[in-house]
Amino acid sequence: MSLLVWIEQAQGSAVPSCWEVLGQGRKLADALKTPLVALVMGEETEATAAAAAQYGADTVLTLTSPLLARYRLTAYAAGLRQAIQEADATVILTSATQNGRELCAAVACELDAGLAPDVVDLRVEEGQLVATRSIYSNNILVDVTFTTPRQFASVRPRSFPMPEAADAASAEIRELPLSLDEEQIPEKILEVAQTDGGEISLTDARIIVSGGRGVAADPARGFQLVAELAQVLGGAVGASRAAVDAGYIPYKHQVGQTGKTVRPDLYIAAGISGAIQHLAGMGGSKIIVAINKDPDAPIFSRAHYGIVGDLFEVLPALTAEFKKRLGQQK
Repeated sequence: MSLLVWIEQAQGSAVPSCWEVLGQGRKLADALKTPLVALVMGEETEATAAAAAQYGADTVLTLTSPLLARYRLTAYAAGLRQAIQEADATVILTSATQNGRELCAAVACELDAGLAPDVVDLRVEEGQLVATRSIYSNNILVDVTFTTPRQFASVRPRSFPMPEAADAASAEIRELPLSLDEEQIPEKILEVAQTDGGEISLTDARIIVSGGRGVAADPARGFQLVAELAQVLGGAVGASRAAVDAGYIPYKHQVGQTGKTVRPDLYIAAGISGAIQHLAGMGGSKIIVAINKDPDAPIFSRAHYGIVGDLFEVLPALTAEFKKRLGQQK
């Protein structure tokens, strides 16, 4: 028996939220008195496997193959099933990235196992795994218990703190051969187009500055001001659905029920009224700062700090002050 965590890779590096899951996995494995196993799959796995050992894994299983150079469900599901069998894993965790949610659900279904998707907490009670999920636009938290021998859960990014890496690690790193060939994989990758341009991922960001319909007077300048403040703070740029639907900014920046769910330490909402769909996506933020000309905007009811004012005046003032305080003045 063991607890297994999939360490997802993107462009050869581990997805940061996977370390959060591995850190919590260490605590759960200790509570369940079972080994913690990390799984790394990809064309290159050595560096990530070494890091997984430093972040607390007892054993690191690697599947290294050109067939795993990019995520394809059939190939990665086969690899995960192999690792589960090799480790005799009874608890399987992934980060709730797009790939993590899909892989976790697909393999759980194939193995007829219990699944708790997109959880925000995991704990052990009376020797059993308990997962917590948020439902009804984050208004209710529910506990999920399992009745199957194997239990799968995908964990929402930033639900747990980043663990500290040990200076030295004694984990066993073991390579598994991938029992699959190209002809058995129906998905074919014909082309890859990169659009992120090195931007900070919304789901991993500690700080997010978002713009909404309030930029309508001058959308280009409005989101330029949003981006400038985000850059000074080392954060990511977000947006409401209204701003995306209006064509002010691409969909990849959308935060909300139909966009990305985020849990940053600081969320600054500029010109966002606070529709329930948007609140569902950012309500888990530790600190929410709202900037809006309308003092009755619903966003103020969820904000820890509110500024009633024009974002075209407030954002430049905040950017200038943060530059001064952070020593970024030229």
